[in-house]
Amino acid sequence: MMKEMKLWVLLVTLVCGLSTTLTSCHKDDDDGPSKREYFKYWNKCEALTALQEYVQDVTNPKSPNFIDVEDRIATFDMDGTFVGELYPTYFEYNLLEYRVLDDASYKNKAPEDVRTAAQDIRDFVRNGKPLPDHFDMIHAKAAAKAYAGMTIAEFDNYVKEYGKKPANGFVGMTYGQSFYKPMLEVFDYLKANGFTYYVVSGSDRFICRALVESIGIAPNRVIGMDVKLVSSSQGDEAGVNYTMGREEDLIRTDELLIKNLKTNKVLQISQEIGKVPVLSFGNSSGDCSMHNYCLSSKHRSAAFMLVADDEARDHANRQKALTLAEKWREAGYYVISMRDDFRTIYGDGVQKVDFTFPNE
Repeated sequence: MMKEMKLWVLLVTLVCGLSTTLTSCHKDDDDGPSKREYFKYWNKCEALTALQEYVQDVTNPKSPNFIDVEDRIATFDMDGTFVGELYPTYFEYNLLEYRVLDDASYKNKAPEDVRTAAQDIRDFVRNGKPLPDHFDMIHAKAAAKAYAGMTIAEFDNYVKEYGKKPANGFVGMTYGQSFYKPMLEVFDYLKANGFTYYVVSGSDRFICRALVESIGIAPNRVIGMDVKLVSSSQGDEAGVNYTMGREEDLIRTDELLIKNLKTNKVLQISQEIGKVPVLSFGNSSGDCSMHNYCLSSKHRSAAFMLVADDEARDHANRQKALTLAEKWREAGYYVISMRDDFRTIYGDGVQKVDFTFPNE
């Protein structure tokens, strides 16, 4: 009798445990990506519909377009794609201008070519003077020199401290908070559906890492412009011949290794990710190579271009944006309109105002 009672208790326990497990799984399903509302910052639009239909298709095991989780790779440009191009240009341009022309600890030490590059940025921002041809490379070489000698930790802190400054041209936001909220929802949605996403930017890799840390993007998911690093006691000795000590730091040098734009983005994706992305997001011609690489995938793929056409909520040139939108559609990319597709850009507490500049 006692043995039968013990068996009965055990059976009841097992049934209850199974019931609890099934209930728990059912609850998780209800809260999963198919049920949760991810896009409260979006209006209903062609681009969002295309993204959702794409994700639903390639994650459906019964679809002929099903993509295994390990091949669900998405790549995102940073500046102008999910981070604001403020003041009114790239964060790293703003940072160089500040470093060379305003930072009392450095401005009198800047080499002449570095100072010239910073002044070119200031003249562009404040007076509308066009930047010199191929300024992306001019800036990259100047930036390499401007931060040379900093440890990785020192540079990370420098970027984050600058990011705490109020964003010129806005009320209620710092530079480090200037994320497009609708695009952050895209990250969440893709993650919930088994995608791995990478930031692939023309900006300095370590600037990107410092900025995206606050939104949970890991450092090993960031690809960007690179300068050569050395250990703090390495000197001129080649790394292949030098053994780094435990107490040494990594130091930035003034040697530019790569400016991660256009086809260089594709080369870096191939080297660092090792797979062709199936989703790609950008906002400029510097992202076309990355998009085209994505669209060459053996899997079903899609590419999206964001256009800055909202002159009411952001510092934008609508006419230029409309011209670009037509160009991107002809290239086979989906177009995201900040004006028409985003319910908010930076959040309800952020307001666009005129740029202000201190007297020189």
